[in-house]
Amino acid sequence: MEAFKIIADLGFSIAAVIGGGFFIILLLKYILESVVSRAQGLNSMISSLDNRVKTINNEIVRLDALVCHALGVKPDTRRISAADGKEDARKD
Repeated sequence: MEAFKIIADLGFSIAAVIGGGFFIILLLKYILESVVSRAQGLNSMISSLDNRVKTINNEIVRLDALVCHALGVKPDTRRISAADGKEDARKD
C-alpha cells in the first residue's frame, strides 16, 4: 500500500522512473559481479601459466648446460647468467 501512496504523491511517471533506475542498478551490480569473478579466475590462470613458463625456461637452461658439458662445447654463459638466481616456480 505504501507503493500506491508514493505513486499518488509523485505521479506514475516519476515512480516508474525510480523503479526502472532501481532495476538498472541491480542489473549492473549483477553483471559487474560476474565480470569481476571471471577476471579474478583469468588472473589466477595467467599467473599459473607464467609460473609454468618460468619453470620450462629454467629446465631448458639446465638441459642446455648439461648437453654442452657432455659434448665439450662452451655453454652460453649469457643465457645461464640471465636465468641465474631465479627461483623454481613449481608447486610440486
